[in-house]
Amino acid sequence: MNTSLAMHDNILEMNGITKEFTGVRALDKVTLKVKRGEVHAICGENGAGKSTLMKVLSGVYPYGTYTGDIVFSGKVAQFHSIKESEKSGIVIIHQELALIPELSIAENIFLGNELLTTGLINWHETETRTRDLLARVGLEADPATPVKNLGVGQQQLVEIAKALSKNVSLLILDEPTSALNEEDSANLLDLMRSLRSKGITCIMISHKLNEIAEISDAITVIRDGKTVGEISVEDGHVDEDTIIKAMVGRSLDNRYPEHESKVGEVILKVRDWTVEDPLVQGRLLCDHINFDIKAGEIVGFAGLMGAGRTEMARSLFGKNYGIYKGGSITIKGNRTVFNSVSDAIRNGLAYVPEDRKLLGLNLLDTIEETTVSANMRKILTRNLIDFSKQREVAERYRRSLKIKARAVDVGVSTLSGGNQQKVVLSKWMFPDPDVLILDEPTRGIDVGAKYEIYKLVHQLADEGKAVIFISSELPEILGMTDRIYTICEGRISGEITTRDADQESLMRLMTTTLAA
Repeated sequence: MNTSLAMHDNILEMNGITKEFTGVRALDKVTLKVKRGEVHAICGENGAGKSTLMKVLSGVYPYGTYTGDIVFSGKVAQFHSIKESEKSGIVIIHQELALIPELSIAENIFLGNELLTTGLINWHETETRTRDLLARVGLEADPATPVKNLGVGQQQLVEIAKALSKNVSLLILDEPTSALNEEDSANLLDLMRSLRSKGITCIMISHKLNEIAEISDAITVIRDGKTVGEISVEDGHVDEDTIIKAMVGRSLDNRYPEHESKVGEVILKVRDWTVEDPLVQGRLLCDHINFDIKAGEIVGFAGLMGAGRTEMARSLFGKNYGIYKGGSITIKGNRTVFNSVSDAIRNGLAYVPEDRKLLGLNLLDTIEETTVSANMRKILTRNLIDFSKQREVAERYRRSLKIKARAVDVGVSTLSGGNQQKVVLSKWMFPDPDVLILDEPTRGIDVGAKYEIYKLVHQLADEGKAVIFISSELPEILGMTDRIYTICEGRISGEITTRDADQESLMRLMTTTLAA
């Protein structure tokens, strides 16, 4: 902890915060105390109430819609909107970034807070201020650059620059590294240290316990809407098992369930799969990729950000991404041609995408509508949707996957990230595929929910399905798979059995351009 800046006074106190939604108590007398100039982590399972608490603090849920007191900088705060909390120096950066892709960096930073001269935007001042802010967050970019041309890590820096433009004194970051690679995550943690050294207090919500242990000065754990523990980080060290036990109410002796695969015959064979970038002519996203997967086998695909893992997965799933240039797919000995997603589904292929909200869900649908959406034919009666069948199927998956929801007729948008991911999994289990592609299946999910999903993946393999497991977390790849392919610059750069692999050997293969 940076003792020179961590003052004895609290910049924030939230006392007895209670928030209800139509009979569901999301927060139950939660307390939170944050010292000035510290990085304070908030941990808890998906649905524990972390984001709800921060929405209360930032005015998304205005004063009067909850009970309890907020004291900020020594004064009782009653925020009725985000505008009011920002005016006081509280800025929240949500997990889903609130940037407009078509606008420039400068336009995004000062959107709603424009620098005006005689009623008109002063573009010279806007550009000058933007350059200063970008320098503070360490982003080398032209202020006129459209945000859509930036990587996710760079967009995070733009969000922080936007917060700094509002004279922030308390910065809230909700899962700031969930979509970042290791390098971008490390850079963001360095920036948080820099902000702390300048006296800016940070609240960080994260499921990545190694990052919490690395950056935090103090930790508050929330479970089932209640504060269950406050952990002080002494000498920069914290026991991850202590955090896990507080989060889930039990010890997890092994982060990855024990499993012995029963591997059968080859189900999926991919040969010379070649796909061109739809935006850059001549650039190959998949360069003559070859691999096999057997029944009952969980095969990992590891690679750095931009290596081509997701592009490969989406292109295999009915040529969903990129420009097909050649190659073949064989399932159960039959060479197949997928020209659409529906073709892929009919031939026994399923894909759980890395971005569940953008590609995996229609956020206007209910749980039951989502669960059956990948194979509506199975619930038709005389060519009409049988709503009783639909509800029965969804209820069955709700129970078996332990989806936390009042009923299956609630909207998927109301669920926590972990429960949304379970709904996406149920959606693709329902068609009963032979091959299941899981792209970052546990991104942004707490350790308890991860464990349940890991057991579900093992169950699918035990049913004889071939599972492709894509993850940016090497410990997860090593803990969950039987065999691993590495990808570099759109090519398979290595193949190794998991029992012979470690993080160092994988990283070596992930950074080589030699074909396997």
